[in-house]
Amino acid sequence: MGPALALLELASIAVGIEAGDAMVKRAPVEVLRAGTVHPGRYLVLVTGEVADVEEAFRAGVEVGEASLVDVVLLPNVHAQVVGALRGDRRAGGGDALGVVETATVASTIEAADAGVKGAAVELLELRLADGLGGKGYLLFDGSVSDVEAAVAIAVERISDASAPSSRLPVARVIPQLHHEMRAELEGAPRFRDRLGAAGGEA
Repeated sequence: MGPALALLELASIAVGIEAGDAMVKRAPVEVLRAGTVHPGRYLVLVTGEVADVEEAFRAGVEVGEASLVDVVLLPNVHAQVVGALRGDRRAGGGDALGVVETATVASTIEAADAGVKGAAVELLELRLADGLGGKGYLLFDGSVSDVEAAVAIAVERISDASAPSSRLPVARVIPQLHHEMRAELEGAPRFRDRLGAAGGEA
């Protein structure tokens, strides 16, 4: 992945496809992924050199403006965010777990990037949109003070005083996460999948 990343999150699938097309026609960026997520939104995720991604981002916003749900532009995306977007999941072992839950995919990615850049934490996982009604959440791991700092930085980055309370992030820091809850988090993240796994073991 290049040094810059941009994501557009749109309410219209048709407009999302048009916006993605405009982005790759405007500048030489790589489309990492474009497609639908729950609840009927369309995402376009691109990467490349900073100037190219910025230009493509402007093109996508111009086309998709009326349908935009959220956007994120990261000129220097953190390597842990890159890994999490590719599906990497890390095992935690620190003194605390931080959870930040957001209303959009874009804000989850932005919160994760801000947190891992601002504090000495590990980004364990990103969960985005599907199976979550369009929401997202991230997990930070580390010492209590570092996780508290990362969560505070992440929330500050994405909070908007003018936004309705339903769109503001929900965050928690959990010291000394119980080993049974840690095992659940490290397993399949969806409740139904965990029930299926338990049934198979019985």
